[in-house]
Amino acid sequence: MLILSILFFVTATLYSSVGFGGGSTYLALLLIWGVPYYIFPAIALLCNIFVVSGNCFNYIRAGNLNLKLLVPYLIGSVPLAFIGGSLEIDKSLFEVLLFFVLSAAGILLLFKFKSYDDIESNYKKIPFIVSLFIGSLLGLISGVVGIGGGIFLSPILFLLRAGKPQQIVTTASIFILINSVSGIIGQLTKNAVFNEISNYWVLLLAVIIGGQLGNFLNLKLFSTKILALLTAVLVIFVAIRMGLKLAAFE
Repeated sequence: MLILSILFFVTATLYSSVGFGGGSTYLALLLIWGVPYYIFPAIALLCNIFVVSGNCFNYIRAGNLNLKLLVPYLIGSVPLAFIGGSLEIDKSLFEVLLFFVLSAAGILLLFKFKSYDDIESNYKKIPFIVSLFIGSLLGLISGVVGIGGGIFLSPILFLLRAGKPQQIVTTASIFILINSVSGIIGQLTKNAVFNEISNYWVLLLAVIIGGQLGNFLNLKLFSTKILALLTAVLVIFVAIRMGLKLAAFE
């Protein structure tokens, strides 16, 4: 548990420095360590909540909150995150879906980040129904597999040029927080999950400390385009990790 706690700490530090919770990496680590499958979505969601809470506070205090950008995605995602959290999914299916979605998002963002600039006239207003659909889909994924969804939402918003980079990062962080809360409520409706979660308090402590360290670094560390590049690198890293794991079990 000590080594796993250290890895959770490192993950929380790195991901929180760019506004993410790290849920996908927590899931991979829990898989490698052989933690029972039924419990690790709840662990990942709780870790997300502790990590991005500080991010959300810092970003909102810095004036980066754009409710018009955020709200449509939340309307779609919150109820679906709860429903997803109360469902069960085969982990093999989850791994395959996660690999393909992350690969597509990471590659697209990597090729597009250089074209992103700070000229406000280039930003696009996304139709409400489109935002609602995206939020619903990501909310369902978030609840079922135990991620906050921000690692999907952030590259989508960058690719759509939906707002200023810091507004997008803020939107993704709050999206992760609220969906993680909704998802964990759904997860805790399962008695086995509720009874086991307290056994992993050390991991939660590790991400609280790591998240605070990442929060200290995040607001002034990255330039506009570097934020988009780091998002792409993180997504691609997770996709490669998932791909290697899938190949190993074939």
